[in-house]
Amino acid sequence: MTALEFNYALSNNSKTLRPFALKLTRNYDDANDLIQDTLMKAFVNREKFEDGTNLAAWLYTIMRNTFITGYQKMVKRNTVFDHTDHQHYINSDGNAVENEALGNLSMEEINKALSNIDQVHSVPFKMYFEGYKYHEIAEHLEIPIGTVKNRIHIARKELKDRLTR
Repeated sequence: MTALEFNYALSNNSKTLRPFALKLTRNYDDANDLIQDTLMKAFVNREKFEDGTNLAAWLYTIMRNTFITGYQKMVKRNTVFDHTDHQHYINSDGNAVENEALGNLSMEEINKALSNIDQVHSVPFKMYFEGYKYHEIAEHLEIPIGTVKNRIHIARKELKDRLTR
């Protein structure tokens, strides 16, 4: 495809890009900028376009990637880095409230409730809690993986019931 044919094909496809650009940006001016950037990148990289392939799909891909790159740059530019003890508050929009639930429920209470659960259910649960995968627990206990999942589910329910009382 010659440069003149490519430019003609670009101008024909530029009108179909607007709805997609508006969907991505949700802003008329930003959509126009995105279309302009897309067409510029397509023009600069026209030698990478293969004849016989779908030009519109190629343009949509360029547009999507351009939008994603711009969005990532904007997020990075607006991110604040703070090295204090309260880093988790930095990029939050809402107010932070201390939750005292962790202090009210000690590990002793959890272990006591867990010790009252039948070992058939508590052993797989403890293994899962320690980081074992379902298939590892099944191999170790020599039971089917579905049984492991069921026993862990039952242990969770019983633990939840015992801790809410």
